[in-house]
Amino acid sequence: MLKEYPTGVYGYDEYPIRVLTTRRGNAMTTNEFQVTGMTCGHCEMSIREEVSEVPGVEDIQVSAQTGTLVVTGSGSLDDAQILAAVAEAGYSAVRTA
Repeated sequence: MLKEYPTGVYGYDEYPIRVLTTRRGNAMTTNEFQVTGMTCGHCEMSIREEVSEVPGVEDIQVSAQTGTLVVTGSGSLDDAQILAAVAEAGYSAVRTA
């Protein structure tokens, strides 16, 4: 069951997910990655939680079905920090676009 946690945080049962919004009027950067090892929604959630902690990240789209991670942020995004966050979640990734 979907629960509302403190402001801007939603999640299913004991797995809260921070909801990120995109600011308008700022230059946005979008980086795409191919992630290895994702098989389910929990995998997506683990990656989303770790990548959301990277400074400048505004939006995260992740799909276990396609193995893609699309990260949008204000200004420049640090690929090394995003890849480290994916590794912290237990997966490996390479930048594709």
